[in-house]
Amino acid sequence: MLTPRELEVLGLIAQGMSNAELASALTLSAATVKTHVARILAKLDLRDRVQAVVLAYQTGLISPTHPEPS
Repeated sequence: MLTPRELEVLGLIAQGMSNAELASALTLSAATVKTHVARILAKLDLRDRVQAVVLAYQTGLISPTHPEPS
């Protein structure tokens, strides 16, 4: 089970944020972000961030946004 912070990090990963962007947005060090990402991948038995993004969409943690027609 992911912690609330890990869920937050996973949601931001799914939005396409890099570790540096995550660190800035969450006011964390890059090392702390790397630890969160590594723990998320390990807990969910995922190979990489791409699998994490797919899982986030599949579970409804994040949903695709559709731009308004012009």
